[in-house]
Amino acid sequence: MSQYCKEVRGHPRSAQYRVYFKNVAGHYISPFHDIPLKAKSKEAVFNMVVEVPRWTNAKMEIATKEPLNPIKQDIKKGKLRYVANIFPHKGYIWNYGALPQTWEDPRHKDSTTNCCGDNDPIDVCEIGSKVRACGDIIQVKILGVLALIDENETDWKLIAISVDDPEASKFHNIDDVRKQKPNYLEATLDWFRLYKVPDGKPENKFAFNGEFKDKDFALEVIESTHKCWKALLHKKADGGDINCVNVQVHDSPFCCSKEEARCIVQSASTATNEDLNSKEDEDTHTWHFIKK
Repeated sequence: MSQYCKEVRGHPRSAQYRVYFKNVAGHYISPFHDIPLKAKSKEAVFNMVVEVPRWTNAKMEIATKEPLNPIKQDIKKGKLRYVANIFPHKGYIWNYGALPQTWEDPRHKDSTTNCCGDNDPIDVCEIGSKVRACGDIIQVKILGVLALIDENETDWKLIAISVDDPEASKFHNIDDVRKQKPNYLEATLDWFRLYKVPDGKPENKFAFNGEFKDKDFALEVIESTHKCWKALLHKKADGGDINCVNVQVHDSPFCCSKEEARCIVQSASTATNEDLNSKEDEDTHTWHFIKK
């Protein structure tokens, strides 16, 4: 039985759509701040918040600037965001999400990439066989990491597999992905390089010439972003307009009561009459062929 449940408000594919989270006691929590980074396990197993299910196009994300950080669909220039289908891929090619209690500090320059962070929790590409749902909390083991440089910001992409995947026992490091899923890493590199091209942007670039770093390197990156998150939650780092309200980090000055959290959700706008792009279906996007 999951320790967490989700509460959906608003219509899917609308600006008002939100996925809020509750703990096992039924109290509202922040998926960014209140879900532990590590799962209760003897191994190095991490909690992952699934934002985007595999094969879908809607760009869902943890709302880092809203109280209690529900998942919402990103909006740019007044329109809901969708990633294009880039042949032969349909939408996101993994279950895509983030590790809670991590933060890529935009004022901290990474010593390995020489670029600052992108101001978000660290991203995860889960490569297991199951298609997850938006808002699922799953336990993953980390296999490696890719360093995307997005508009001069470090945007780490962890490669992971759910511990309950039927083939999880075959995966221990990034080399196992090459053995067990040939060309998957190459497809991942292509996807991240090209996915913004249909929007008129240039191809993305990578640190380390696009080399996937191994598990040990990835774990160091996670630890570094976890330390940045701790500094954020204790006012030792400037988070700008990041919303740090939480319920369970009791030594944080941003910690609120369960009742206050309930009031936050109740007072949040749940209007559904303004449904931007509601007729746009994820399954009807145009395929984009990228000339190389």
